[in-house]
This record gives sequence, structure tokens and C-alpha cells, in this order.
Amino acid sequence: MKVIQLLPDLNSGGVERGTLEVAAFLASRGHQSLVVSNGGRLVKRLQEEGSKHITLPVHKKSLFSLLQVAPLRKLFRDEAPDIIHVRSRLPAWLTWLAWKKMDPRTRPRLVTTTHGLHSVNRYSRIVTCGERLIGVSECVRRYLLENYPQTNPELIRIIPRGVDPAHFSHGYQPPPEWLATWNAEHPQFANKFLITLPGRITAIKGQDHLIKIVARLRKAGIPAHGLILGDTHPKRRKFGNTLREMIVREGVAEHLTIISHRNDVREILAVSEVVLSLTHIPETFGRVTLEALSMGRPVAAYAHGGVKEQMQKFFPEGAIAPDDLEACATLLESWYRKGPPTLQPPKEHPYTLQAMLESTLAVYEELLSSR
Repeated sequence: MKVIQLLPDLNSGGVERGTLEVAAFLASRGHQSLVVSNGGRLVKRLQEEGSKHITLPVHKKSLFSLLQVAPLRKLFRDEAPDIIHVRSRLPAWLTWLAWKKMDPRTRPRLVTTTHGLHSVNRYSRIVTCGERLIGVSECVRRYLLENYPQTNPELIRIIPRGVDPAHFSHGYQPPPEWLATWNAEHPQFANKFLITLPGRITAIKGQDHLIKIVARLRKAGIPAHGLILGDTHPKRRKFGNTLREMIVREGVAEHLTIISHRNDVREILAVSEVVLSLTHIPETFGRVTLEALSMGRPVAAYAHGGVKEQMQKFFPEGAIAPDDLEACATLLESWYRKGPPTLQPPKEHPYTLQAMLESTLAVYEELLSSR
């Protein structure tokens, strides 16, 4: 089959990673894989893994983006894909406007994936336009049915994001050469209780709480060092500056490090004493949290959204009431004093990458067989 996936850009993030994983899987199975986006640093990897990239400005929330409807319709007619799979609201609108005027008897089948619990409005309703609606966790099903009651529940397919248990293996330890380089580059982490918060630097990810938690732990005599692992979005520079001011104000400038985009997240998670998920609003899944849990690293997380589902299955001891900063600090202090708890490997991994890929392909095949 031929599949076109659409998303705003290909720089970083869970949506982008999922797109690349599905694209590589399709190519490995002999299918034709195309991705439409505004481009980004992951395009090269996408192409190396066997997919074709088509650059179109489908990323900017502007009335001028409607000018892309006609080019998209032409693209769909020229390429004649079997499946169109959209993963974000603006590309979904542009795709739907292009797709709905094509002949229903011959046009591609349309799939949408809901990656976020968006604000409820007409704009966000577009995530329900697909002939199949993929949700990345059970909380997405509830979100769709509660907020968009016209949604047909029989069209929803829940396919959790997954990790490769062989890559994020339980008890994984980085190689000695990596450790030597890491220790040389970051001597400030030596003999510290390293607490890592992965995720883009935005107001919802909870980096502000990490700063305050590190300050509380330091006052309690714990040699905590916080690590913020993620990029600052170009549109969030002001928030990044606000965080840096908070770091100074809380007196933890020497006890907190910010590291931007890395390709060795697995190794960094492995050397962290604790991994945190402190999102202020529920997220649909939380892939990095799952990666840490899969490796057996202790995770302390605000238990809502998809992360709550992970914590219930893997590590309920680390679940904290959302936004309860004091409870998180108290839990981490306890783990430092007594030693972090040991996670036992699950008898059967509930969230594997292979299961995610096979389930996605099954949705495509289901649609094609029902024409």
C-alpha cells in the first residue's frame, strides 16, 4: 500500500517520533511511505529509513494556510495513496478540506491520530474527521466521547505509543566510554542525587516545579541536582528566560543544569537517580516516562492523563496527585534517605513499539478491506 502521513514539521517530539517509526516500519514491509511536513532536522533520517518527504507549509496557524488545500488535493490525486494519516489539527483541517471534495468511491481512506488533549472547540473537533480515529491512550477515548458526543465510538482504535524493550531494556547500563565522556563534560553531577525532567521547555511541562523541588531538597541537606533535558521552542523563549530567572531566585543556579536536544536520552535516563513527569495538565501518553520505566528507573509523576495509566501498570509507588509539589519533594527525600525503590521487570511488557506498529498497520488494512 501507499501511505501519506501529515504533521506540522519534523524537528523533535513524540508526534514526530511516532511518524518516523511508522514510516520506517512501512518501508521495511515493502509499502510506499510518504510524509508531508514543513521540514526539519529529522527529514534526513526519514529519508535514510526509506520514506519520501514532501515539503509543504502545513504548520502555520494562519488563513493563508488555506492556500495549501488545492496543492494537497493535487498531491493526493497525483500520488494516489491508499491511506492518508493526519497527526495534528492544522494539517487535519487542510487535509480534510482537500479530501472531502474528492470522489468518495476512489479517494484515499482517512485516518486521524489524537496525540493531545486539546482545548475543546470547533477547531479541535477536526480530530474526529477520520474514518478511523486512533487514540494513544484510554484517556483519549474518554476525551473524544465526552467532548465530541457525535463521535462514533466504533471508529475509535486505542493504540498506545510503545518502546522497544530490547533498546530500553530493564537494568540497562551505558557503556564505559559514554560514561567517561559524560562525567568529563558534566563534573557537577558527581556524587549528586540526579533528578531528570525530560521534555520541551514550555509552561505545561513542570520545569518550574522541578526548580522549587531542588531548592527544597537542598535545604533538607540532600545533594540534589536537577537536570532539565529538552529544547526551548522558538515561540517559548520568554518562558525559558523566566525559568532561568527562577533558578537564580530560588538559589539553585549551581544545582540545576539545562541540556537541549540529545540523541543519547536512553543513557541519560539510565544514570539518573530519578526521572520526573510534572506536567501541569494531563498529557495523552508520555513516551520518555515509559522509556525510563521500561529500563527500571524510578519515576515520580503527577498521575493524570496517559502517564497515570503507565504508573498504575508499572510503578504505582511513584504516582503523585497532580501539581502536589510538596508531596513530590517529600517522596524524593524519602527515596534519597532509604534508597530509590527497585522496579521489577513486567512479565509481559504492556507497551511495545512492535505492538504499536502492527496495530497501526492493522487499522490501515481494516480500512482498505472495508471499501
